[in-house]
Amino acid sequence: MKPFLAEPFASLWAQQDIFAAAEALQGQVYRELEGRRTLRTEVGGHGYFVKIHRGVGWGEIFKNLLTAKLPVLGARNEWLAIERLKQAGVDTMTAVAFAERGSNPAKQHSFIITEELAPTISLEDYCMDWPHNPPPPAIKHALIKRVATMLGTMHRAGVNHRDCYICHFLLHTDKPMQGDDFKLSLIDLHRAQTRNATPQRWRNKDLAALYFSALDIGLTQRDKLRFLKSYFVQPLRQVLQDEAQLLSWLEVKAGQLYERKQRYGDAL
Repeated sequence: MKPFLAEPFASLWAQQDIFAAAEALQGQVYRELEGRRTLRTEVGGHGYFVKIHRGVGWGEIFKNLLTAKLPVLGARNEWLAIERLKQAGVDTMTAVAFAERGSNPAKQHSFIITEELAPTISLEDYCMDWPHNPPPPAIKHALIKRVATMLGTMHRAGVNHRDCYICHFLLHTDKPMQGDDFKLSLIDLHRAQTRNATPQRWRNKDLAALYFSALDIGLTQRDKLRFLKSYFVQPLRQVLQDEAQLLSWLEVKAGQLYERKQRYGDAL
């Protein structure tokens, strides 16, 4: 896939080895693994997030496959997902640089750089105190509708997230929320998959993960019904009739995830 460079990196890295330039970027490191590095850097007074993939090795690939997990081989997943979400009208990150080299999936070298989304707060943090300090109903309802609409649009556009928790929805805080006049962005797409259509299995996994991650924020049964109506874009009675099996499965699956979280904490 042809490299992509937007400003300021198109000018900054002109006539340079862009992979060496990406590796040389300095800043606050958020994750440092053998095969992947994530950091925040600043260029020209603006913040950017850099994800560098250096290949995970055949051992890691086989380990993932043997445990029925799909390994993340590089930055392409995130690049493709961002582009598809932009086309579908789902607010997400803006990529300003992407490149990959090497045909060996175990040794492929790639990177993606996205603009920092700031000022923002994750929905996990924003909603943390809701059980003890409930928000105005209008704010809660607007956020539920927006998350449901974004997720439904994403799935209908052929993208599934694979880390679909409320912490990966960022609420922009540059202005107060007023009705539907606010911005919410979906992030952390490095595990996302992009197809012509999202398989039901992967759609359901995203829904279960989102439901599980929202179990502690004080949602009512009516809040859940609001979500379903906006996600499926159908009359609620029809959703409850057509998706009865899914809804039952979601209750069980989210409960299992929650139990594992209580038992193992962040190891989930």
